[in-house]
Amino acid sequence: MILMSDATIITQIPPLRAAYARIGEQAVVPITGNHDKRVVFGALNIHSGHQTLLITTHWEALTWQAFLHQIRNSWRGWHIVLFIDRGSPHKAQASRELATALDIELRWLPVATPELNAMEGLWADAKDQVLANHTASTIDISADQFCKYLIDLTPQQRLVKAGVHSGNFWLST
Repeated sequence: MILMSDATIITQIPPLRAAYARIGEQAVVPITGNHDKRVVFGALNIHSGHQTLLITTHWEALTWQAFLHQIRNSWRGWHIVLFIDRGSPHKAQASRELATALDIELRWLPVATPELNAMEGLWADAKDQVLANHTASTIDISADQFCKYLIDLTPQQRLVKAGVHSGNFWLST
């Protein structure tokens, strides 16, 4: 089974895309000044469109290793080939050893090529649809809404938004 995994950071300050206002009026985008963040780890099966997500407070080796356990629990009994970037939590010796112990074969994407990771398309779509141009009352609500949007997509919608069915996807399924 081929999975792609990535993490994204959700901040209390919304990504600003576009805001409409009457001519001559300033668009109002509330900024809280709060610098809280959440990290969402995700893995996508590029054949079936099924996914698993994990919300954490830090992007570090220990949270990545917890996510490796979650990946294994989500796809029990399968031999997993996991495409990931070369982030330091992924490359940590303990992370690589855990992946081997969990029978997860790691495949490293080339440096500075986020477009090769199908998760990037899902992240971008969810940020545009859920987070852009407005703030939630707490960072946890933002993270929950972000993940709920991804969970509510059908597996086929996930594959389309991830670019797997674009005809230009670099890895044949």
